[in-house]
Amino acid sequence: MQFWMNLVLVLQLLSALVMIGLVLVQHGKGADMGASFGSGASGSLFGATGSSNFLSRSTAVCATVFFVSTLAMAYLANHRSGAGSKDTILDKPTPVAIAASGAAAIPGAALAPAAIAASEVAPKQ
Repeated sequence: MQFWMNLVLVLQLLSALVMIGLVLVQHGKGADMGASFGSGASGSLFGATGSSNFLSRSTAVCATVFFVSTLAMAYLANHRSGAGSKDTILDKPTPVAIAASGAAAIPGAALAPAAIAASEVAPKQ
């Protein structure tokens, strides 16, 4: 189970980094006006019009992979297999901690909180 969690985590990190790069490479809506004055957008790798479709679709694919990997990580984190995985933190009894105050110096005071905690944990009939 831990192998799948690590694999999905690596997939999510890679898709996030690629998506960040794709968003930074894309031109905004106002970049078309700059291309007409010679900013060099028409001489790019994909041409003046081809880059928007390719980069937009690539970003959408990376966003989908990121979203699916996030859902997979949430599923794997909540549905772990194992013997003790059915117990939640609410099912476990709370440990009794004795305060480090001066109450521990009084004889018999250390037994009182343990007796109170035991009566709270025990089911009432």
